[in-house]
Amino acid sequence: MNGATTTPMHSLKAEHTLIISLREVLLQEQNLLVAADIDKLDPLTSRKAELINEMALTANQRHRSLAAAGFARGEAGMEAWLAAHGSDADKLLWHDVLDQTREAKELNRLNGMLINRQLNHTQGALQALRPQAQTGVYGPSGRTATSTFSRGFVAG
Repeated sequence: MNGATTTPMHSLKAEHTLIISLREVLLQEQNLLVAADIDKLDPLTSRKAELINEMALTANQRHRSLAAAGFARGEAGMEAWLAAHGSDADKLLWHDVLDQTREAKELNRLNGMLINRQLNHTQGALQALRPQAQTGVYGPSGRTATSTFSRGFVAG
């Protein structure tokens, strides 16, 4: 391998492409959640997992490149490497990756809230379909009896 393919910038450029793709998937996911179009989420969930896995592998490669160049792994090492070797465009790309990552995390957090809202709505609808306990009914002994009324349900 030549040095150009093993620099932290090579991995960073790939990370940038991946984080932009991930943000697009998260935005699509959010639109489907808002529209309650749950059936279309499965392919996006798979794609999201693939992108996250690729991002982790690419970040690990960048960390290895930093370590091989004598810098710490992670953000501090990247900052130091950029200060020593990076152009202004490299520094802008790094900061854009950080910004895009923060935005993706926030989108993911919001999507999680939308999923929880959808689950609560579904659970509420299911609860409304369940028979409720009857209170205030007196049994043969004259005491208040609580019982549940249940009908059999046959699907077929």
